[in-house]
Amino acid sequence: MNQLAATAKSLLKIALLSRPVPSSRRCHGGSIIVMGNGPSLNDTIAAHLPLLKAATTMAVNFAALAPVFFDIKPRYYVMADPHFFSQGGDGGNLDLLREALRKVDWEMELFVPAKFRRKAARLYPSLKITPFNAVGLEGYRSFTSMAYRLGMGMPRPRNVLIPAIMLAIATGYTDISIVGADHSWMTSLSVTDENEVVSIQPHFYADSDHEQARVRHEYRGYRLHQIVESFAIAFRSYHHIADYAASRGVKIYNATPGSFIDAFPRRPLS
Repeated sequence: MNQLAATAKSLLKIALLSRPVPSSRRCHGGSIIVMGNGPSLNDTIAAHLPLLKAATTMAVNFAALAPVFFDIKPRYYVMADPHFFSQGGDGGNLDLLREALRKVDWEMELFVPAKFRRKAARLYPSLKITPFNAVGLEGYRSFTSMAYRLGMGMPRPRNVLIPAIMLAIATGYTDISIVGADHSWMTSLSVTDENEVVSIQPHFYADSDHEQARVRHEYRGYRLHQIVESFAIAFRSYHHIADYAASRGVKIYNATPGSFIDAFPRRPLS
């Protein structure tokens, strides 16, 4: 798709899907650590727990299932998948997550897609809810930069880390370190003799049997090329973030040992 067509498509998506969101910029500079849920986060926590407890941090998805979550006390939390906003529980990780978040006794802001704002307010009433537009935009760089800055959308959010980094930028942080972003999914891909694709995506916390079964069920309908294409979209989005961050004077560093993300310079957490 050429840039003109991509821009036109993105304008249509903004018109149909984007909603007014409040400006989230409320700090001017400073550093933040964005924590993905990859297995390497366990090593990072073991080596740098005092630093993580002292720093401003952002957690994502099911991070609250780990007991250490209550030691780190993240300032921000990001959820993007519609699964988190289903009305009923699932008898597994989702129920455990909601129970954990009810125990949060510090100031924590929960970022959710704008279309789930009301559901999130009902499900997580003790948390400050801030909506964002999880609308994937592409096209001319001048257009996307303006749209990102106005909160109309972001690079295609095929992974929760993409909106997390964009929200860290939008909130005003200028030094962003990323940990727990292994993204080594390609090494765990396989195909069974029944031509079912198996994609194992381990986390730093323990997934319940119910959650593992749910993920296997979700992947059952996908072909290998579709999953690989999804990976490619995610990795390309990180390069779009890197370009946008540079235009804003924001430094992003990948502090995840062995990470497959090649868009950001590496810098050990210190």
